[in-house]
Amino acid sequence: MEEEKAKTSTLGSLWNLLDRFSGDKVIFLIALFLMLISVISVFSSTPLLARELGSDRMSIMVDQLKAVAVGFGIIFLFYYLGKPEWYRKMSMLGFAVSFAILVILVFNLNLGLVRAASINGARRILSVAGKQIHVYEFVKLFMIMYLGWALDAYKNHNFRWANLLSEKIPRLAFLGRDFWQKFLYIYCPLLLVTLMVSTGSNSSALFIGGIMILMVLVGGLDFKDVAIVFAVLAVAFGCMFGAYKLGILKDTRLGTLVSRITNDDDATMEVLLTSPRGSRQWNDARDELKQPVGALLAIKEGGPLGKGIGNSTQKYAVPVIFGDYMFSFIIEETGIWGAALIILLYFSLLARGTLVAKECDKYYDKMIVTGLILLVTGQAFMHMAVNVHLPLVPQTGQTLPLVSHGTNALLVFSIVFGILLSISKDARENMARREAEAAPIIEHEDNWTQDTTA
Repeated sequence: MEEEKAKTSTLGSLWNLLDRFSGDKVIFLIALFLMLISVISVFSSTPLLARELGSDRMSIMVDQLKAVAVGFGIIFLFYYLGKPEWYRKMSMLGFAVSFAILVILVFNLNLGLVRAASINGARRILSVAGKQIHVYEFVKLFMIMYLGWALDAYKNHNFRWANLLSEKIPRLAFLGRDFWQKFLYIYCPLLLVTLMVSTGSNSSALFIGGIMILMVLVGGLDFKDVAIVFAVLAVAFGCMFGAYKLGILKDTRLGTLVSRITNDDDATMEVLLTSPRGSRQWNDARDELKQPVGALLAIKEGGPLGKGIGNSTQKYAVPVIFGDYMFSFIIEETGIWGAALIILLYFSLLARGTLVAKECDKYYDKMIVTGLILLVTGQAFMHMAVNVHLPLVPQTGQTLPLVSHGTNALLVFSIVFGILLSISKDARENMARREAEAAPIIEHEDNWTQDTTA
């Protein structure tokens, strides 16, 4: 009896806590469900990682639980302490910080405590006091925040330094013109960051650049201007591709992107079957097929109902199934129903985020919510597209937000959800006010009410 009372009291306390939560409850619950799914999925999908680390899956799951706990702490920290005006001021520095860390990466600088490092021959991380920081995970967030500020400043004609210089120095009068302000504050940072990211990961550059262009479009800028930016990026990548074909950029990551986009599994399989076992050609073909084909096998073997939790076989064959191919792993163990749940959660986030953005009073808040929702859902759907081997989608690593194993990604997306929940406070108040003011769908006369209660 006492145990039942204790359980009831605990559940009641949790419900009261949720009831007092002034942020958007739907977004919070989506984050909660995704993180809980990550704990189970990481525990079941990491036998190869445990072997590589000389550890065991239970230890990895405990580490994931700790990371999830830290993630929740970050969410509540940004939710309770953060204010939209603070985010706006910090957003001004987004491009400067992104540029600074990308310079360290691109030029392979060693600044003592901070130095560039590489993974599989690609410079994508910074080593900060011995800890690895995955740069592109943070650049995504910083640039979304920066663009939110830049779009808001452009809409309100609030580029102070450009306006001041144009007024004080006649030769710089052009800085006060509409085109130059858009170019210097929006398009130039977008192009520069995308090209700098491409030196380490072309697929990440395409994703980050695509999300930024989409955000600018949603922000209401002229389609012609955005089309020009897109054309410049296309020409830049075209020139890089031409240089690669001529052998000028032979030793860069561009070749990896080309092979992933134009990947022909049938041709690779033919090489595998016809080459002498153990030869260089055989090993290259096997490694090239291991991840994408293993992911497709996981989906096929999962079928409608799945094999059951813990019964995956591809987790022993696909090296990073716990990260880049988590969606395939979930389908293998839980079937179509598990896939449907994951898709539903991200679609719900997209729908709810759109509603929250619509109810925000300030333009900056609308842009930040829109950009962050596009970042989370865009990465989730790209992850799924890679896993199902969608044509023309590069077979490259993009984690499933809040689900895949990876401390840096979990940290960044925890910050994202914390900011979303913080900004959603005002939007939720607006929604509650409109719901209270809304008239009922069917109005009943007082006489009818009285008759039915008599």
